[in-house]
Amino acid sequence: MRLLHPDPGHDLTYNDVFMVPSLSAVGSRLGVDLTTADGIGTTIPLVVSNMTAVAGRRMSETVARRGGIAVLPQDIPLEVIAQVVSFVKTRHHIYETPITLTPQHTVGDALSLIHKRAHGAVVVINGGGEPIGVFTEADAVGFDRFSQLHNVMSRELITLEADISPEQAFNRLVNARLSMAPVIDVDGRLMGVMTSKGALRSTIYRPALDDAGRLLVSVAVGINADPVGRARELVAMGVDVLVMDTAHGHQTKMLDVVESVRAAVGEVPIVAGNVVTAEGTRQLIEAGANIVKVGVGPGAMCTTRMMTGVGRPQFSAVVECADEAARHGSHIWADGGVRFPRDVALALAGGAANVMFGSWLAGTYESAADTLRDPDGRLYKESYGMASNRAVKNRNRSESLLELARKELFEEGISSSRMYLDAHRPGVEDIIDQIVAGVRSACTYAGAADLTEFHERAVVGVQSHAGYDEGRPLGTSW
Repeated sequence: MRLLHPDPGHDLTYNDVFMVPSLSAVGSRLGVDLTTADGIGTTIPLVVSNMTAVAGRRMSETVARRGGIAVLPQDIPLEVIAQVVSFVKTRHHIYETPITLTPQHTVGDALSLIHKRAHGAVVVINGGGEPIGVFTEADAVGFDRFSQLHNVMSRELITLEADISPEQAFNRLVNARLSMAPVIDVDGRLMGVMTSKGALRSTIYRPALDDAGRLLVSVAVGINADPVGRARELVAMGVDVLVMDTAHGHQTKMLDVVESVRAAVGEVPIVAGNVVTAEGTRQLIEAGANIVKVGVGPGAMCTTRMMTGVGRPQFSAVVECADEAARHGSHIWADGGVRFPRDVALALAGGAANVMFGSWLAGTYESAADTLRDPDGRLYKESYGMASNRAVKNRNRSESLLELARKELFEEGISSSRMYLDAHRPGVEDIIDQIVAGVRSACTYAGAADLTEFHERAVVGVQSHAGYDEGRPLGTSW
């Protein structure tokens, strides 16, 4: 990356910078390869942050199917993690996991589950696992919540064969004017569902897979309790990437833990953080981290900067830490501070191998929190920061009442925030589409065919607040 203004005299946020176009020979956005340079197997530069209200099994499965990876939180019991990892590893690369109920279940049962996934339907199956009907929210109109599904479901089924290609599935669904259809095996049993959008996406995205051809999954590990023992168990479960996670990653305890975990897990990729300086980056890499997580305080749910004054504008932190990591043959993840696709592109231009997302994905069908309705009928989910009072309580359930009360005094995050589902982009895949479209276009403007070239060729300048505002579109006339 080259800066138009080499010495701005102060650190920079994403809002402070812009990228100028360069001579390009890249003919198509779809010709840009977004495979990440960190070597973990992601085919788009998207990592879901280890936030309890965001990263769960639905998010992990969906994001990995499109080429990213989700980091499961550190405060989930190991037996639950084992179930989630097993679930993700057995998901299909193309078909989506259906919501299934029997004909005897009620409309209320279906409505409580239907917003768990973006395809907006419940497949009704018989005792042999064969689909016999489909229920959507529209089918509930005129029926009470105690009506059984066999009285309200649609029985006119079009099914897709298990060996159908995404192109064939897309054409069949569009020709039939359907948005979704069940996928069945040769015996007629339900295998999954395919949406027209999902089929289209499967022609564009490549899933993030491990060496055995299964979807990737990552888990965070805290530096207290028994991090080495937990790391060993996670690797035995099949976890692909370990994220050693604490708010202040540049501390001797973190360095000791990273060194011990590296000795215990061999070549399994280790991500460690968070830091915002070259020195912190270097020391984590020397301790054994393959990837360093960069960012202190830029997250939407984080109050660290306002509480402590500690942190650093994220773009400058990314550039400095990425340069230092590159000198050691390693990589960084940019963690936090992204609000728009432009921010993701700028983080990648600055040298990040992957970009982490939390609050941006909290208001989606796939996030781990329950879907709620406000008095006006709008769907939302409750999100919270991982250093908030709420998260501290969850993470320290085994502590004595006195110790828990003492820890609750030192919160640095928002404990409850309503994240409304965007009517135009209610699913995580909708947001992925938006982000990937922006990054692909940014690469073509830079004349880059892949992310490594993008970092090499990007030309970035510094702008005023007025310059940033000038670039924002207007929804109505002025």
